Parts: sequence; C-alpha cells; structure tokens
Amino acid sequence: GIFLIPYFIMLLVIGLPLFLMELSLGQYGAAGPITVWKCCPLLKGVGVAMLIVSSLVSLYYNVIIAWAFYYLGSSFQSPLPWSCDAPRNADLCQVGAVTVTCWGCVLQNTSGSAGRESASEVFWNKQVLGVTHSSSLGDPGPVQWPLALCLLAAWILIFLCMLKGIRSSGKVVYFTATFPYLVILILIIRGATLDGSLNGVRFYLSSNWNRLQSAQVWSDAASQIFYSLGIGCGGLLSMASYNKFDNNVIRDTLVIAIGNCCTSFLAGFAIFSVLGHMAWRKQVPVGNAADSGPGLAFVAYPEAVSLLPGSPFWSILFFLMLFTLGVDTLFGNIKGITTAILDEFPALRDWRRKTALLGALCTAFYLLGLLLVTRGGIFWFILIDTYSTGFGLIIVALFMCLGIAFCYGTNQFCQDIVDMICRCPPWCSHMLSYFKVCWVFFTPCLLLFTLIYTFLDMYSVPLRYGTYEYPAWGTSLGVCMGVLTCLQIPVWATVALCRESGTLRDRFQKATQPLSSWRMATAQDLARDIIDVPFTITLTDSD
Repeated sequence: GIFLIPYFIMLLVIGLPLFLMELSLGQYGAAGPITVWKCCPLLKGVGVAMLIVSSLVSLYYNVIIAWAFYYLGSSFQSPLPWSCDAPRNADLCQVGAVTVTCWGCVLQNTSGSAGRESASEVFWNKQVLGVTHSSSLGDPGPVQWPLALCLLAAWILIFLCMLKGIRSSGKVVYFTATFPYLVILILIIRGATLDGSLNGVRFYLSSNWNRLQSAQVWSDAASQIFYSLGIGCGGLLSMASYNKFDNNVIRDTLVIAIGNCCTSFLAGFAIFSVLGHMAWRKQVPVGNAADSGPGLAFVAYPEAVSLLPGSPFWSILFFLMLFTLGVDTLFGNIKGITTAILDEFPALRDWRRKTALLGALCTAFYLLGLLLVTRGGIFWFILIDTYSTGFGLIIVALFMCLGIAFCYGTNQFCQDIVDMICRCPPWCSHMLSYFKVCWVFFTPCLLLFTLIYTFLDMYSVPLRYGTYEYPAWGTSLGVCMGVLTCLQIPVWATVALCRESGTLRDRFQKATQPLSSWRMATAQDLARDIIDVPFTITLTDSD
C-alpha cells in the first residue's frame, strides 16, 4: 500500500514528462526512434540504444507469452495439472510431504526457500521449466520442446498480426487492449465473494510508513513506471509517428499514462483477493502466499486459482488475459524495431521486402530465444531481464531528457507541441509549463538518483534466482549488455562530430542543430490539409 505513494510521485515527475516527450518527438518528426534524432544529430545514439533495448526485451518477453500459452493449454484439463486434485500430486499435498529432490539436490524454488514444495511449484519448476535438471547458468541442458513449440506459435502469431503493418496490428489491439479489462472486472467480482479475500486486500493496501525512508522503494517505483509505460524502448516513438500531425499529444499522455497506472492499481485487487483466499485456505499469512516476478504469475496465482470452484474456467480466463497483454506489449517493441530499420533503409519499404524483414526478425528472435526455453533457460531469462532494462535504460532516458532540454531547447520543443495542437486550450498551456520544469530539473534529478542507487544495488546485492547465486562471469555478461546499450550514445555522438567541420566548439554547435529535413514530414502533413477551391481575382486600373 505504501508503495503507491512513491509510485504515483514517480508517475507525475518521471512517467508523464518522458511519456509526453516520446509521443511529441514521434508525432512531430513522423519518424522512428533513430531517424527522429534529425532534430539533434549529436544524440542519434539514443535512438540506436533504444533499438538495442527493444531487441533485448523482445528476445525474452515472448518467452513469457510462451509460458502463458503453455499454461493456457494446460488449463483445459480437469483437474488442473498443478492442483492437489491431480492424481500425480497426491503425495505433494499430504501433510508432512517429503522434500522434492533433483537427483540428490534440494529443488530450488522461486521464493528463495528450499525444502517443502507445493504442487504448483513442482509443476512450474519440473514440468514447465525443467530447471530441476539444470544446476547453473553454464548448464542450460536440452531444449524443452513443448515450450519451444509454444514460443514458435507465439512468434508466428506476432508475424501474422503485423504482416500488413500498423493497420492489421491496430485492429488486433482493439481486442488485446480491451479484453484484459473484462477479465480483471470478472476476477475482482469473483474474488470479492471468496472467504479471506479481505485479508488479501488489507495486505495489498497496508501501510508501513517507515518504508518511505528506504531508497529501494523509490528506485523500485521508478523502475515500475518504466516497465508499465514502455519508456525508452522506442515503441512509443514509433507508434506516435503514425498519428495525425494535429493530434493532441498532451491529452493522449494524460489518458494513456494515468489510465495505465490506474489499471495496474485495479488489477492488484483481482490478484490479492484471490491470494487472500489461498492464504485463508492454507492458514498462513498473506505475505507467505504472495510472491514476485514469474513466481506470482506462474506459481502463486495458479495455485490460488486451483482452489476455486470451476478452477479450469478461471485459469483459462487468467492466462488468456496474460497472453493478450504480452502480445499487446510485444507489438510496440517489434513495431519500434521495424520502423527504425525502414526509416534508415527506405528501399525495404516495398511490401515484399518489408514482409521478408519482419519474417527474418521473428525467425532470428525465435532461434535466439531457444536458449531461454532450455532446462536452464530460466537462469538466462532472469539475467537478460535484470540487465537489459536496468541502468542502460535509465541512461537512455536521461540523455533523451537532457538532449531535448538543453540541446534542442525546451522553448522550441514546447512550441512544436503548440504547433501540433493548433488551438491549444488554456489547460494545455498550464500543463506545458509544468512539463517544462520537469524536463529541465526534476526529471533528470530523479533519473540520476535512480541510476546511482541502481549501481549501488547492483554491486552490493548479488543476483539470485531462488537459492542459486549467479557467478561473477554471469554478472559481468549482464553488465556488458547494459554497457553495449550505453556505448551507442558516445559512439554516434563522435560520428556526428566527425561529420562536421571547424573547431570542436563549432562542430558541437552544428551537431546540435536540427537538419534541414527535420520539418520535411511536417510540411508534407500540412500540405495534405490544403484544399484547392476555385476563386476569382478582380484587377483594377491601378493594378
């Protein structure tokens, strides 16, 4: 509950300003995350870094969709294969159940404890992941072929939905974006009727004011804002580039960003009401029933759903919602990648070449993703998840904010927004004044704080999955992923400076000036709005 305070503060100071910045850049420049930096060639590396972040996220994010797809297929069985009613789990659900072992070693679980395992944990670790047969990051083992087929189906679905570009994916989004709301509403209503649900809601809204003194809470809140809004990945820029030039980006920012965060808050009631019921059935505190990360979606909540009457129906609803949410998110990432490539290589805009490009991307991501569906794939998944969107993503957002504020100029940027909105209502002008202050001071300061704490936390707390602690070479590999992202900024800045002439100061000034083609797309949009009408001119003798 107390987490909501830093969460909404980070939304107001980091989320909304950066969300508006990306939408405005994409809409005004009508270009993807790389080409849009014609407004400031010195920062082209920010766009390239966004492309790398988006690629890493797409690599592992579809694995989550594959897991959801696997659970969705398993949900059509009755009883559910991870429930205590399944014959194979009879021994696990007895009081004093024996410890599940993996050929001499205690099974590792997602909560970090060893020893007694629930049926849901055994199903997740042994049948889905196969992690019981892998000992470390360096021991991936063979591919889990049921998961590999689910991953293939997920990528084929992404390819088909995006085959005709923004129009086809836009139509699919009508379903993928609205269906989860229906499921959340149904789950909230059902959860409210369960015994012990109020205990779960109380735990969700409980307040421990001392936690506000912890920098960890504020850092986690900032990270959650990045994840939920998709800031810094390039997807927002790409989607906004398809907007009409006069679209009200300030209105869209407020509606989408605030609506997104309120949806997350609302979904918490659906989750914790059911977890409260599970805790009531097990006679344990709600905190012991709750989990985080993959453990919440694929261990704790499925176990809670298995306790409900008609559990297969509720399981199908939940994992179908998870599946559509994942597909919806991946649309933005893949669209950001394809838009960036097509902007840089216009020759690929032909329909056949564009289809071949999309097919090549999906095939490459699938083949690379096979590592994540091996028996030790979960170790690689956690590594990429932790470092691909860690300090590298924060540095990308920081340089984007500083570049627009101090290179392109906040006054010019705000004028661009006013030019797009045309008839700017008074409330929009007031909002722009607030955003201007954030871009210049508050947002960079909070991003810098989050970055510093992320570095301190990274070197003081070792990365773990359950009881397994990652080796030094694994952590170094993860850091290299983040460094690869960050290096794009100085490398492309150096390239931009080398292309100019004069002293270093002259080169810097030229590299921060918009290119002549920066407003070309704007002029083309405005030209479409000009209507040819017949007219007559009467000339007098003086003329």
